[in-house]
Amino acid sequence: MHLAGRTVVVTGGTGFLGSNVVRALAEAGAAVRGFGRKDYDLLDRTAIARMLEDHRPDVVVHLAGTVGGIGGNQREPGRFLYENAVMGLELLEECRLHATPKVVVAGTVCSYPSTTPTPFHEDDLWNGYPEPTNAPYGVAKRMLLVQAQAYREQYGMNVVFLIPVNLYGPGDNFDLDSGHVIPAMIRRFGEARAAGVDRVVLWGDGSPTREFLHVADAARAFRLAIEAYDGPEPVNVGSGREISIRDLAEVVADAVGYRGAIEWDRSRPNGQMRRMLDTSRAKALFGFEAAVPFEAGIADTVSWYAASVADGAPEA
Repeated sequence: MHLAGRTVVVTGGTGFLGSNVVRALAEAGAAVRGFGRKDYDLLDRTAIARMLEDHRPDVVVHLAGTVGGIGGNQREPGRFLYENAVMGLELLEECRLHATPKVVVAGTVCSYPSTTPTPFHEDDLWNGYPEPTNAPYGVAKRMLLVQAQAYREQYGMNVVFLIPVNLYGPGDNFDLDSGHVIPAMIRRFGEARAAGVDRVVLWGDGSPTREFLHVADAARAFRLAIEAYDGPEPVNVGSGREISIRDLAEVVADAVGYRGAIEWDRSRPNGQMRRMLDTSRAKALFGFEAAVPFEAGIADTVSWYAASVADGAPEA
């Protein structure tokens, strides 16, 4: 699909990943409409129908979701399951009824079983239950993959399912309650440095490993998938680099300029012990490889956050 002149609707298009996808698709010549919940509430099926009727998109990119860190997933597992499942189920059904030519759905690395061998391959997705701290969210996203494949089989819908790894970058959510690990660390270390605090306590013991992808790379992956991939198989989108949370803390602290102690609260959960994706399918099917070096991406994110705080922008 050539994007020039195509109409694309991006749900969650005002959010972190969504705003970057909107920008990447617009640069490719598409007429992009990025919407948030204030525009169309995807928990209301009539609002979804109205969105599709208002814009008649050639492509819908479904990025909207109810997300958070380990704490948020533990406090509200029911809401995370219900809202993510319902938004996706109703959106795909309305896209079917409106004969939308192509739909691209964002899954999550949290859908992988807790015992998945590293690096995670797409064929391992169903070989166990997700890590318990975020399993309801992961199961809700798995359900959308089943729906996508079932609709392709029964109705001939072109639904593509991508599985992005943990994202980071400028514009991330820096709220300590709902944000993910990199923005939370940047904020914690930044505030400690500004206040002259010589100790920061982080959750767990620092031993788990994670893979991170710069949001600009993720947006490019979605563009490439729209242009070049029409298959039924889920596709991992990641950087292929694994780093321990302990080493990540050192990288972030150095970028922020925090020189105090880093301590670990072992009474808090670690989450899944290892997460890194096999990204060979994305390279083979639509030519995606990550391009932003990790340390440069962290420095870029720290600079953005410092500027936003200096400008008085909201930190959440």
